[in-house]
Amino acid sequence: MTAQDGLPSPQRGKAVLVIVLGIAMSVMDGSIVNLALPGIARQLQAEASQAIWVVNAYQIASLVMLLPLAALGDRLGYRRVYLVGMLLFVLSSVAAMLADSLAMLTAARALQGLGAAGIMSVNTALVRLVYPSSRLGRGIALNSMVVATSTMAGPAVAAAILSVASWPWLFALNLPLGLLTLWMGRRALPYNPTRAEAAPQFSLIDVALNVLMFTLVFVGADYLGVRSGAAHSAPVLGWALLAAGVVVGLAYLRRQRRLTAPLFPLDLLRIPVFALSMGSSLGAFCAQMLAFLSLPFLLLEVQGRSHMDAGLIMTAWPLATVVVAPIAGRLIGRYPAGWLGGIGMVVFATGLLLVGLRPDHATSFEMGWRLALCGAGFALFQSPNNHTIVTTAPVHRSGAASGMLGTARLTGQTLGAVILAAIFAVWNQHDGRAETIALCLAAGCALLAGLSSSLRVRATR
Repeated sequence: MTAQDGLPSPQRGKAVLVIVLGIAMSVMDGSIVNLALPGIARQLQAEASQAIWVVNAYQIASLVMLLPLAALGDRLGYRRVYLVGMLLFVLSSVAAMLADSLAMLTAARALQGLGAAGIMSVNTALVRLVYPSSRLGRGIALNSMVVATSTMAGPAVAAAILSVASWPWLFALNLPLGLLTLWMGRRALPYNPTRAEAAPQFSLIDVALNVLMFTLVFVGADYLGVRSGAAHSAPVLGWALLAAGVVVGLAYLRRQRRLTAPLFPLDLLRIPVFALSMGSSLGAFCAQMLAFLSLPFLLLEVQGRSHMDAGLIMTAWPLATVVVAPIAGRLIGRYPAGWLGGIGMVVFATGLLLVGLRPDHATSFEMGWRLALCGAGFALFQSPNNHTIVTTAPVHRSGAASGMLGTARLTGQTLGAVILAAIFAVWNQHDGRAETIALCLAAGCALLAGLSSSLRVRATR
């Protein structure tokens, strides 16, 4: 059986385990450090505003290198990029564990983000190689479920570790899992046939422009959303950085437009179904992050619940995702993906609105079933949407499609975090008003994502 037809059953199971472990670690590490930031700042004698860069360094490094590494995967093979990324992820986790200053920890987290980019950039492309076409929908559903549950599980895993150990142990978790993934990956992951004539065309200038564009936009958004209330110059600097990012982006995209297989896959974005799917993903992950970050404030600050109670209530979301994602995978191919995604986003938006407009003294059960509705709707959307993104692209551009999928997720999540920070800067009393506004805005983003998904039904490839 060729790589394009999938792997035989025994080897497929091992390869799937490698892919699942890698994406779970890389996604979870994006949020696992959040709860530890106060302790890190105290131990390393740093300001809270400086400690934030322990998180930002990881996010920026991941975001800016997704597309270059995805293109490298199209040229050199997804297996090679994945394993080198995992090796860097493990080594940088050791450096983060041993860091004795904030600068060293931030540098280690940036390297960790670079390793995570290697894993995430080719993750979905590997799924396409591992599964036969008849079962690809189920493989995408499993992958989507792992991404969704890992995003939600990060704080819970961090809370469990920090309750018995100090923050360096957050990174120790990556060592045994990472080494196991490397060992299994060398034996189980498939090689993909590479075709030089179809390989992405880019230079170091293109990579530099890609990095600069995303960095300027990310940092500018961070200044506008997070620091606008901390300093009078922050909004001015934020807008200046955003404007610089737009200028760099225009120059970068103008260079890319002339290429047949560009680093920034404009060739794929010219496909209406692919472009609508990317827009859907961006809106959905913006809504997810708005809800994900506002829920702890709602449950802990507004409703006065304990950490244990809040954690149990929030578990309803990933549990519903685990239940619905396999069902969504089986529905792929039987019904139009545009309708499945649209219905999923309507269900997701309904759950968000019900949480936002909750009763004043909502019980744990009343909060739990609302969050379960959110998780179910998101799972029904994500698997068909990701399947469309992957299969719409030509096989030799699977890496580019995989990189764009990760880019849309991280960009949407960053946008959601910035919007929430701006809301909290205006309504900072945590009396429930800011959280309600955030959840209603999240519902609006979900509905826009559903509309974009539904438009795919009439779009052509």
